[in-house]
Amino acid sequence: MKFGLALLFVCIGASAQQLSTVERAKVDGVMEKVYRDTGVPSVVAGIYRGDQVIYARALGSARLPADGKAAAQQALPADATMAYPIGSISKQFTATCVLLLQERGVLKLDDPVSRWFPEFTRAQDVTLRNLLTHTSGYSDYAPQDYTIPAWTKPIDSYKLIREWATKPLDFEPGTRTEYSNTNFQMAALIVAKASGMGFHDFLWANVITPLKLQGVLDLDADQAKVQPLGYERHAAGPMRHAILEAAGWYTGDGNLAMPVATLLMWDASILHRTLLKPASYDVMETEYKLKDGSGAGFGLGVEVMLLAPGLHMVYHSGEVGGFVSENDMVLEQNIAFAALTNIEGPGAGTVTRAFGRALVQQPAAAATSAKAAPPTVVRKPRFDAKPAAQATTILAGMSSGTINRTLFTADANAYFNAETLGDFHDSLQTLGAAKIQQTSEESRGGMLYRLYRVEYASKKFDLSTYTTPQGKLEQFLLYPR
Repeated sequence: MKFGLALLFVCIGASAQQLSTVERAKVDGVMEKVYRDTGVPSVVAGIYRGDQVIYARALGSARLPADGKAAAQQALPADATMAYPIGSISKQFTATCVLLLQERGVLKLDDPVSRWFPEFTRAQDVTLRNLLTHTSGYSDYAPQDYTIPAWTKPIDSYKLIREWATKPLDFEPGTRTEYSNTNFQMAALIVAKASGMGFHDFLWANVITPLKLQGVLDLDADQAKVQPLGYERHAAGPMRHAILEAAGWYTGDGNLAMPVATLLMWDASILHRTLLKPASYDVMETEYKLKDGSGAGFGLGVEVMLLAPGLHMVYHSGEVGGFVSENDMVLEQNIAFAALTNIEGPGAGTVTRAFGRALVQQPAAAATSAKAAPPTVVRKPRFDAKPAAQATTILAGMSSGTINRTLFTADANAYFNAETLGDFHDSLQTLGAAKIQQTSEESRGGMLYRLYRVEYASKKFDLSTYTTPQGKLEQFLLYPR
């Protein structure tokens, strides 16, 4: 399917002059290559450096033209001033609300959850700090990478969290890291209880308005104001409309939308420490240590990484129905990169990582030591061969138009409706046999997540699955690579 290309370069004041001709060519080339290679409907990206937003650009279509199969709509070029959902990047805002309340003496990070919700499982043993670092043990209510039927109906946040936070913990608090949206929905509920204000009201009064962040939307109330439409692809099929989750499903963990320049101004508040006290930013940006002394990989609402000695990156990705985002900050160099896309799949992270390679200055000492370091021996992990064999059989069946529904949960069977099965069949039937190799495996939401590389003679894909303890597949998503 072909669709129009719209280019928009937004210069914020005279700050675009801070990009040299060579740098501009590199970042423009990155965006154009990602847009071309991934086939995303649109990608919007920006760069903050020093004290200004120096680059903001949009490629592609915020809304694709109707193709006879999708619901009728007018095509709409992407614009860098449009608000795109940022998904889990919203967690940084929730963590900031908690830190503000700690600064005001209303609560402490090491307060137990039982102070507000004694009815939750092991609430006396789980702290606010555990929630904000994904070390609580509360199971993730939303690990899936597609919109399941339940998410299409509005829900009360407390009712949702009460269901999941009264289950047994997945692990002992503080002993493991396991990503869980439940943690941040719960944190938002605690902000509301502790402050005596609704979470939205507290966030806007104490974060959004003081920082003068423009064009921010709350998806619980403002979903109709989001101009871009979100899309998904089934295997290598055409673009299909994705469903953005209903109100209540992502309060506190994925509820915000904003223009890319606004997201970068949020990054500026972290880089220059303008809203919170220095001690609060210190704890937000410091990797939490598990009980065995190992690093959790998370600060408060952010992932943290040491790029080189003296060079720290704070970052996070985001995903909600039809939208994926990435936000990276390199603290010591006062530089940030953000990318927003309107499709469930790759693109956003590819842009920001490439921006970083082009613009982040590596310390000379790190480069010298890297040359002298011995080569790293990488040992491939060993995985059970049965799941890959099962995936091979499933794909072979779908390429011929058949599916064994007994292998899937009710949610996955709803995903594989007639349209989805048709897209799998039409786009895979001529590709021949697939070679499948598992590349990773981890626990999340009480299920096993597995990632595979799928290679046909002429196409390559990534396959992600979730398997329940009963052995049923809750997710089986195939993305072109």
